Amino acid sequence: MLALISALLLLHSLHVAPVTVSTSQSKVEVQENSDAVLSCLFKTEKDQNPRIEWKKKDDGISMVYFEGNFTGPFKGRAKIEGATVTLYKVQLKDAGQYRCEVSAAADSIQLGETNVTLKVLVPPHIPFCEIPSSALTGSLVELRCSDQYSIPPAVYTWYKDKKPLSPQRANSTYTINKNTGILTFQTVTRADAGQYHCEARNGVGQPKSCVGNHMTIDDLNVTAIIAGIVVLCLVISVCTLGAWYAHRQGYFSRHRGRSFWIPQCHGAAHISSQNLNRTEDIPHAGYGPPPQDTQDFKHTQSFML
Repeated sequence: MLALISALLLLHSLHVAPVTVSTSQSKVEVQENSDAVLSCLFKTEKDQNPRIEWKKKDDGISMVYFEGNFTGPFKGRAKIEGATVTLYKVQLKDAGQYRCEVSAAADSIQLGETNVTLKVLVPPHIPFCEIPSSALTGSLVELRCSDQYSIPPAVYTWYKDKKPLSPQRANSTYTINKNTGILTFQTVTRADAGQYHCEARNGVGQPKSCVGNHMTIDDLNVTAIIAGIVVLCLVISVCTLGAWYAHRQGYFSRHRGRSFWIPQCHGAAHISSQNLNRTEDIPHAGYGPPPQDTQDFKHTQSFML
């Protein structure tokens, strides 16, 4: 019985971790460009000068503090007191999970660790707004507002003529999604005309607004549309009638009658292109005068020297 109790006590002593490492704050949230304190507290059994390391978990593991010095992007912008690290003017890229490791070579269990998650908060930037300058009554109109950089994501408020629009207003002609920043008019009316702007806020820093733009609402001019359609139909009708008339007059025929003069020995002959295509209708069309022999040449005039 005593042997069993001794064995249990020995087994329990083997699972006791003489190196204890903890943190007073496992999740740290700070605003961009402010300081962040990553707490790491430890106790050792025998080793009074343990080795302390800080690591950051990204796609892999990168060293933050090693062999008494800060490394990489943390060099010159951090300090350590005991095992607690302070980062100066944190940036968005500093956000992530950090691990504090304490190694005590003289202790029976030589390694202890704790994790701290750092979240960097980013205040709103000036949102990007899409506000149409004009729209037709009865049409669907969307006004958009977005800020892609704020952390946590911003929520949006729309203003008309410097007065906030309520998302829950009864009998309103619009709907507002405060998370996406979209203001929608299903059937816009002339009463919806005005100066619009959007404001983004996320509880960090001051809210930011975009530059306002005036949206006008115009009535649909039905009379002008009908008149335009009538004019178009008349133009098409005139063009069609002109083409039909030109075809009836033969302006689109491939061969039209042409005439020209051909010089001959005893004068000139008048020939038309229609006669050229109909040689069978001309008497003696294939007959021509016999060639004249050079010996038959006779002077018709005399020259006096």
